[in-house]
Amino acid sequence: MLFYNGKIFTGYKNNEFFEAMLISGDKIEKLGTNEEIRALKQEHMKCIDLKGKVLIPGFNDSHMHLYGFGQTLQIVDLVNVQSVEEVISRGKKYISDNNIKSNVWIRGRGWNQDYFTDKKFPTREDLDKISINHPIIFTRACGHLAVANSKALENCKVENVAGGEFDLDKGIFKEHAISLITDNIPKPSVAEIKNTLTEAMKYANSKGITSVQTDDLSHGGDYKLMLKAYEELNHENKLTCRVYEQCLLDLKQLKAFYDLGYKTGVGDKYFKIGPLKILVDGSLGARTAALNKPYHDDNSTNGVMCYTNEELDHIISYADKIGMQIAIHCIGDRAMQIVLDSYKRVLKAYGNLKRHGIIHCQIMDADLLSQFKNLDIIAYIQPIFLHYDLHIVESRVGKKLAKTSYAFKSMIDEGIHTSLGTDCPVEDCDVMANIYCAVNRVDLKGEPAGGYNPKEKLSVYEALYHYTQGSAYASFEERIKGTITEGKLADFVVMDKDIMNMDPLDIKNITILATYVGGKLVYKKS
Repeated sequence: MLFYNGKIFTGYKNNEFFEAMLISGDKIEKLGTNEEIRALKQEHMKCIDLKGKVLIPGFNDSHMHLYGFGQTLQIVDLVNVQSVEEVISRGKKYISDNNIKSNVWIRGRGWNQDYFTDKKFPTREDLDKISINHPIIFTRACGHLAVANSKALENCKVENVAGGEFDLDKGIFKEHAISLITDNIPKPSVAEIKNTLTEAMKYANSKGITSVQTDDLSHGGDYKLMLKAYEELNHENKLTCRVYEQCLLDLKQLKAFYDLGYKTGVGDKYFKIGPLKILVDGSLGARTAALNKPYHDDNSTNGVMCYTNEELDHIISYADKIGMQIAIHCIGDRAMQIVLDSYKRVLKAYGNLKRHGIIHCQIMDADLLSQFKNLDIIAYIQPIFLHYDLHIVESRVGKKLAKTSYAFKSMIDEGIHTSLGTDCPVEDCDVMANIYCAVNRVDLKGEPAGGYNPKEKLSVYEALYHYTQGSAYASFEERIKGTITEGKLADFVVMDKDIMNMDPLDIKNITILATYVGGKLVYKKS
């Protein structure tokens, strides 16, 4: 396959472009001028005129939940609801429109109380207004808090759970306690999991995503079924994204997982086992992120730690010993310090050869940033979080700590290995919206003018680099993907606008025209 008459951005160097590219099999064979590459045309070779459009490396979302996102396409959509009344209305409409029988579980996700006038969480009584005949669980946008109705609580064995909190009167469950409800939901079949993943990949491809680093094993019931679904899709050549699986497992599960022959690196260029995922605190929006001081707007709490220090040390040490890379969810500064202290103890002998990392890295100060650098910890960041968080961070943690948080440019300037993602479905896996937030430091309405803490803005090149090469580094794949380079995998996208030469505030409006994985067209705008 031959592409010509384009503006092909290699990603390898800022402002390095070629006119044409030759693909052989699933790899890039040659880059050059139109004349040089067209001279290599063979009989029956397909030639594609790019008509001056920009072609860039495919995007690699370094942390998301592909299966969880696919589920959101099938359940009650609660994104951007403006009140509890609207939550109730959408729930009733979903049951009515789908003619759902009694006793069938109703799930929803996406509500955010900060968009409500009274800022209050929905409660059990609110969901009972939707139905008392259907068990219902509606999860907050962040995934760290959920509310259940009375029917959902009837058959649930509610007991204290480490790393979780709940309020039965209100039907509110936080962190690990959410499983007290979700463990009672019927588990999907392998065929259903495959269908959900396929639909999610189609959407990701439409956004220019060619690789995902995704946390799926805790979804859909038995992690063995999720692995089976992925392995079958891979065998059937139906994976349209390359998958690096972030494995959310407890210590008992991890030991069984390892005994089955799974650890980081097992797999191939389409599906591979990635790091152990560890969830140590919650979210800023739900006030479950673990902070050193009480929340500025609620001094009754400083968040939730899901592990004791001893438990965390034990699972990190075991995972490192058996050859697992580790990626740990940390949003609060207290959580981040505890995790960095554990990493120090594990890494003191040989350094960070396994490329352990921290996901989110939001609430931090200069000292935490320095520790990141010294330990060579990978930072998995989500600039799209600024769309919402810039409006609440000062009220949650105070102005002083807010000013040193979401320090994306400082991370890069310090030489910290940084990769970009979206945490979809917490936010949409919209690549251009994510880059827009990284570059402008504003919400999707363009506020505040000039950007929030603008010294932390990334350049367009930095955003592209860390969304491609930075993410490839996180999965030990920088030698085979992440740039348009001869010999690397032919994973790339074609866009309708030149992202390198346009008003940064228009980046969110760029349209993906086509997405290729291994030289195969997996998405084309109709």
